[in-house]
Amino acid sequence: MNKNSEFEDNLEYLRLPYIMENYKSMAAEAAKKQMTHMQFISSAIASEANEKLQRSSERRIRQARFPVIKTLEQFQWDYPAEINRDLIRHLFGLDFIGRHANVIFLGPPGIGKSHLAVALSYHACMHGHSVRFETAINVINRLEAAQKAGNLGQILRSFTGPDLLCLDELGYLPVDRRGADLLFQVISSRYETGSMIVTSNRQFNQWPVIFDNDKTITSAILDRLLHHSEVVVIGGTSFRMRNERKDTP
Repeated sequence: MNKNSEFEDNLEYLRLPYIMENYKSMAAEAAKKQMTHMQFISSAIASEANEKLQRSSERRIRQARFPVIKTLEQFQWDYPAEINRDLIRHLFGLDFIGRHANVIFLGPPGIGKSHLAVALSYHACMHGHSVRFETAINVINRLEAAQKAGNLGQILRSFTGPDLLCLDELGYLPVDRRGADLLFQVISSRYETGSMIVTSNRQFNQWPVIFDNDKTITSAILDRLLHHSEVVVIGGTSFRMRNERKDTP
């Protein structure tokens, strides 16, 4: 066995794919820069670590199932009539995840709730947290299908396992008693063990309407969501409708 082959076998055994693929060019660059052995080793390990971090971030982003990637830098602060910038920037410190607390974005349609929810969830992914992003109705539909198929536990764990679960658009469609019970199982299982982001177009006093006017299940859901939570109220009119309003005489 030649030395290169033995060296590559050791890299494979140690699971250092970036160094395996690039060590020849890295060694040539090190020689050109007259790096010491220690500088070369340090540089190679740093490159491997950065590549591993990048792969991990990409994997978490795929697993999160974002409908589209949004960032805080893309958010148009000048459009909402009411928004607490300091609170939102504080949330991007991600302290709420360590506390197993929740974030709830409330406001009418088209003012950036989902944008901020995606951006905050994506930011969490990039900082090492596992994330799952779904609309609330998709979660309910998946749980109902799993219950009929007899694998509810498995699908339930896919929503209770991640560090952060984002439920988008709660309240846009009504939820029957069975759906409310299933959603309550998710929220209850995550209570004080994992964080959630929820967006809704309805104020809390309107939430019974979401759950078929069942005040008992509504109270139980709100009790667990609000016990440890940051509530962000965003006011204004739909950003998506701005052009139509401009054209209206």
